[in-house]
Amino acid sequence: MCGIVGYVGESQAKEKVIDGLKRLEYRGYDSAGIALPINGQIEIRKHVGEIKNLEKIINDESYNAAVGIGHTRWATHGAPSDINAHPHGNQDGSIAIVHNGIIENYQEIREWLTREYGVEFKSETDSEVIAHLIGIYYDGDLLAAVNRAVEEMRGAYAVAAIAADEPDKIVAVRKDAPLVAGIGKGCNFIASDIPALLKYVREVYFIENNETVVLTKDDIVIYDENGKQVKRDVFHVSWDADAAEKEGYDHFMLKEIHEQPKGIGETLLRRLDENGEINLDGITMTKEDIENFNKVYIVACGTAYHAGLVGKMIIEKLAKIPVEIDVASEFRYRDPFVDDKTLFIAISQSGETLDTLAALREAKSKGARILSVVNVVGSSVARESDDVFYTWAGPEIAVASTKAYTTQLICMYLIALYMGRAKGAVDDAQYKFMLDELKALPEKVEAVLKQEDAIAALAKKYHHKEHIFFIGRGLDSGVSYEGSLKLKEISYIHSFAIAAGELKHGTIALMDTETLVIALATQDFLYEKMVSNIVEVRARGARIVGLAKEGKDEIEKVSDEVIYVPECADEVSPVLAVVPLQIFAYYVAKYRGCNIDKPKNLAKSVTVE
Repeated sequence: MCGIVGYVGESQAKEKVIDGLKRLEYRGYDSAGIALPINGQIEIRKHVGEIKNLEKIINDESYNAAVGIGHTRWATHGAPSDINAHPHGNQDGSIAIVHNGIIENYQEIREWLTREYGVEFKSETDSEVIAHLIGIYYDGDLLAAVNRAVEEMRGAYAVAAIAADEPDKIVAVRKDAPLVAGIGKGCNFIASDIPALLKYVREVYFIENNETVVLTKDDIVIYDENGKQVKRDVFHVSWDADAAEKEGYDHFMLKEIHEQPKGIGETLLRRLDENGEINLDGITMTKEDIENFNKVYIVACGTAYHAGLVGKMIIEKLAKIPVEIDVASEFRYRDPFVDDKTLFIAISQSGETLDTLAALREAKSKGARILSVVNVVGSSVARESDDVFYTWAGPEIAVASTKAYTTQLICMYLIALYMGRAKGAVDDAQYKFMLDELKALPEKVEAVLKQEDAIAALAKKYHHKEHIFFIGRGLDSGVSYEGSLKLKEISYIHSFAIAAGELKHGTIALMDTETLVIALATQDFLYEKMVSNIVEVRARGARIVGLAKEGKDEIEKVSDEVIYVPECADEVSPVLAVVPLQIFAYYVAKYRGCNIDKPKNLAKSVTVE
């Protein structure tokens, strides 16, 4: 996920572009760069790290350019570095581009450009192929060259391009990645998001899918995919800058909850080839390697640990390998049984969690094969692993993790299926069934999100409670832990999760008329037993919010309120069941007046023991 900015006008472009990038830094923060057409050539400056690093190298340089494009990067293809940072140029430096998204067939294009045109690539990115494609098709008409290049590209992208021979314009194109054009006086802008523009303009055009836009200082012209000019209504922005960064949501957490269908879809589909087979780029485990493992360890902290609880059950079921799971802070202090027949799976959103990193090093010293599931390219956990499975959640700003958790679950399913298929434990029918269930999840999560108002109403009704319990069986037990954690993190309510079958062994003594119990019952084969557990706590006077699949309406007889999620296989229900719990936690915290995105005492990346 990245941010792009472009300016064309009468004043210095450098300041406008840098300012816009600063306002988009939440979209990408591992490198930044700028391109300016000056005296018949394009000057590109870029630097790894925060935007202030870029500023240091350009502040002392004089750039007399009224057109510029810029980029702030969150790495996907290629580790964060100066050379992998955007903008990228073509062979002779006459074209420069910035890109947000992914070019799925970049390897194919890269090989073709090298073979047919002798192109020498400088970076590891997918994006560089765009600059070279435009370059080979350019004959004095940048719009025509961009349109011709787009015909060769598959994937999702928002691209802005400039040419040294046409220093008065920017051409941009959009497919499945956000793009807006800002309307100024004697100047115009292009950007990934509205926040980049608000200091200068309040009127924008939203660029739609498969549209191309040409900006000059006096005009913005939009074309559809057939080259026909499009008339577009102007949108007047009334939000302040902070609200715009959140795209109209009150908090980043709520925005990130709503981004889960996209993150789930991208994490899944980027790992499937054209034949629907799982293709785990970055993972080199062979069939022989997998058959050699006699144990899997999953080690993580917090929310990532809860993803591991689900991962344990799924890997054991599909891959038929025993799995142990441990919190990272305990793993290395108990002399665990790890050797060269152990697969060690480290899960971390940031890839910098110190306890997880230390546990990884301990396992590696004992000969284990290290597979990491992380959200940040080039992070410490990723660099020190034998194999890396990147999630596609995009930058997560709120401290309380939401979309990182659900994308980690998708990784667990894909790893389990991949290993199960390699071992012969998963047959063709089961493989297809599970992939079909996974592919249906983005749409089903969207259906859950449509219940937001009803869930918010429940939160308003119960936000005054000081003791809330979460119970579940099987996979629901792991989801209960995550639901409880979300609630306590941001609302500061005393919240507790327990496997429902364990209630009678002590915890049921805490149930009374002041207690709220959120009971998860999405596992079909455990449904009747779960209903019995609900009856037990209700008999002690507790209020019950039940959560079940559509059609399981018997739960209404034993619950005070019920939330339903779409019908699905038991195995994938955690992805759906956690979403109402995230929404509930969010609104409880909101009604209690808490600082949702930055709860007290917590940090996004835990880099201390």
